Amino acid sequence: MSVHVTQPFDPLHDKPAAAFPLDQWYVAGFSWELNNKPLARTLLGEPLVIFRTGNGQVAALEDRCCHRSVPLSLGTVEEQGVRCGYHGLLYSTSGQCLEIPGQVKIPGKAKVRSFHICEQDQILWVWFGHDVLAAPLREPPAYPHHTSGEYLFGGDVYHYDAPWQLIHDNLLDLSHLGYVHLHTIGGNARIHMNAQTQVAGDEESVRVVRYMPESDPPPTYTAAYPFKGKIDRWQEIEFHLSHLKIWTGAVDAGSEPVDDPKRGGFHMRGFHGITPETATSCHYFWSMATNPVSNPDETLRKVLEQTQLTFDEDKQIIEAQYANLLRFGVQPMIDIHVDVGPNRARRIVDSLLQSGRSNAEQNDEVRP
Repeated sequence: MSVHVTQPFDPLHDKPAAAFPLDQWYVAGFSWELNNKPLARTLLGEPLVIFRTGNGQVAALEDRCCHRSVPLSLGTVEEQGVRCGYHGLLYSTSGQCLEIPGQVKIPGKAKVRSFHICEQDQILWVWFGHDVLAAPLREPPAYPHHTSGEYLFGGDVYHYDAPWQLIHDNLLDLSHLGYVHLHTIGGNARIHMNAQTQVAGDEESVRVVRYMPESDPPPTYTAAYPFKGKIDRWQEIEFHLSHLKIWTGAVDAGSEPVDDPKRGGFHMRGFHGITPETATSCHYFWSMATNPVSNPDETLRKVLEQTQLTFDEDKQIIEAQYANLLRFGVQPMIDIHVDVGPNRARRIVDSLLQSGRSNAEQNDEVRP
């Protein structure tokens, strides 16, 4: 695994180190995280300060004052931008210094690097490109389940001391639910391991669909929905480089097809934004949306509480897994039938990395 080392940055020529696929939108946070204070967050090895100005504009700058390199995230947010907490230099959302207290002339070089950031469906997206000065090549992904009004939702952020792809592996293989999440969304482990599974995809995505008819509802489901007895359960997982969408739920057994896009029953729609911090750590931005049939606030509270319990369990497993990988070093590992989806996702990441390196080499050849 390559290591992302941040080098001194030349804004005219340098590009971010391509230890991760570039020319991509990555999740940087949620809208509700931005209040009247700057937010410090390292993404793809780049220390950023993210903030919302007094007039509502969202911005992302490198977290460094150009005067004495104090983190701008230790400063304050104002109407026009962010002010350094050391000597008071004020920066606009474009990174240009607007004011130096006690000094009239502002040097032209008094600026810091800005990043393209977009706020959509209450998700903050930052663009990381091979060309650090170029505009994004596409719009960020939409996630209408936050804004359609069909669901109630909430979410939070985790920090993992583990590489990001270990979380991809975990989310694309939900057979572990019966073992790791016995007291929440688990259920019968044998049914999970033998679930009818379909895996498909293309060069940029993976889709895993699992059906578990005639299952006993797990604790999270019975706490949130009035099932009559056995349930027909589904799990639909969509992997994209920057995030996964997981739609899980159930209907009363035999009541309606679980492959009907308009099926009823109990729904949990999860958004999982997995963004590398470094080669060995990452951020996990999650939300969970559900469709209460009664007591909406209480049902949502239960679903979010149960969801967080499952993520606590996953975090413990994944960080212990990575610690053991370091402890034992390179060892042969076997694949089993549940690894088809995770392996496809890893091939996509590897392909994007290789393509990015080839493009960077071609650009270097033509650079004057």
